[in-house]
Amino acid sequence: MALAIFDLDNTLIQGDSDHAWGEFLVSESLVDKAEMAAVNDRFFNQYQNGTLNIQEYLEFALAFLTGKTPSDLAPLHAQFMSNVIEPIILPDAEALIKKHENAGDTLLIITATNRFVTEPIAQRLGINHLIACEPELINGIYTGKATGTPSFQHGKVERLQSWLKEQQISLDGAWFYSDSHNDLPLLEQVDNPVAVNPDARLQAIAISRGWEILDLRTNS
Repeated sequence: MALAIFDLDNTLIQGDSDHAWGEFLVSESLVDKAEMAAVNDRFFNQYQNGTLNIQEYLEFALAFLTGKTPSDLAPLHAQFMSNVIEPIILPDAEALIKKHENAGDTLLIITATNRFVTEPIAQRLGINHLIACEPELINGIYTGKATGTPSFQHGKVERLQSWLKEQQISLDGAWFYSDSHNDLPLLEQVDNPVAVNPDARLQAIAISRGWEILDLRTNS
């Protein structure tokens, strides 16, 4: 038995859930289309380029939640899950999750996307443990701010180390599946790093280091 860690966006699903949430809000006429599209795309390009300022991005991504409660937003998120997320869940990713589950491994998603967006996705995938960027709640109401260390780049390593201590779990024999070069700090920490449909930079690194490269989109 070991720890099986999964990135979420473009790894277990064929798309970016944070970006998709912004597009969903536009489609529902809940935010300004031109402004959301421009800013969403700008941050997404920064993420791909490895230049994302995560604090600035979280301020943008969490703005819509401000002043609302989880209960207020639950019906909207359920619609997002049904209309947007369900069609992009990868069957081969579900099979991979099942493989680790059958081996008795502990399953964990670690993602730079915020918990509001990702927790229902993790639940849908049957993964009980989630490390995500944390939206602040005060008296049960979202403030639109983030709290704690963002689980992005080296922040993923920091958050994981804290989680391991809490859970009394070792990284010995651990797996980490990711598509992004932004996850290189964590990929370098595990015994079994796997590049899943990797971006060009991660693919080059994976090839040079002899890491496994996995395609989970063959049956999508």
